[in-house]
Amino acid sequence: MMQAPVQAEERLAGRAPGAARTVEWRISDRPVAYPEALAAMEARVQAIRDGGARELVWLLEHPPLYTAGTSARRGDLLLADRFPVYQAGRGGQYTYHGPGQRVAYLMLDLRRRRPDVRAYVWSLEEWIIRALARFDIRGERRDGRIGIWVVRPDGGEAKIAAIGVRVRRWVTYHGIAINLDPDLEHFAGIVPCGLAGFGVTSLADLGLNATTLPDLDLALRAAFEEVFGPADAPPPAVP
Repeated sequence: MMQAPVQAEERLAGRAPGAARTVEWRISDRPVAYPEALAAMEARVQAIRDGGARELVWLLEHPPLYTAGTSARRGDLLLADRFPVYQAGRGGQYTYHGPGQRVAYLMLDLRRRRPDVRAYVWSLEEWIIRALARFDIRGERRDGRIGIWVVRPDGGEAKIAAIGVRVRRWVTYHGIAINLDPDLEHFAGIVPCGLAGFGVTSLADLGLNATTLPDLDLALRAAFEEVFGPADAPPPAVP
């Protein structure tokens, strides 16, 4: 069953009404090691909190790895020696990151937007749903199952995007991961997000084999501005 609609005021919870500064939009063109990404996020969060930096959306890929959220259960790590495992410090359980998956880390100041974590997570879900809709994929929320789900042609459900966030003094970090064309067999080393009995899918698995990361990035950017407001243009690529 889909989640009940939230109140209307939560539908625009991500926006910063009247804010003069746009969000910085950054794309890394090489896989970023997880410890490097975590250190960069933590530094940026502090700079935003101190008033020395703008909000940031950072799009990247990681090399193959597993991350453990604060609720991760040891038994859900099925193949501990397969890939490196990192303690993420975000909410949630185990997830996989790797090539072919677009990770988006968001460092947003909820003091300027709305200091409401539930509304922020709803906005992340809405961002993903709107981006997927640009490829004629219907992403859906599910009660009790974090992330975004799709219904396969056979009627089964599979997860196409994961969400994991942390908020420090009302500045967010971590974010979302959308499966474009990762090796789905790599998810077999964990119970993804602690949800046994459900599959994982990707845009390629759903038949969109010609879709590229730049295609997905364009969709994410357009949907982001609908939900959260303006971002810098053009988005710079960084090594």
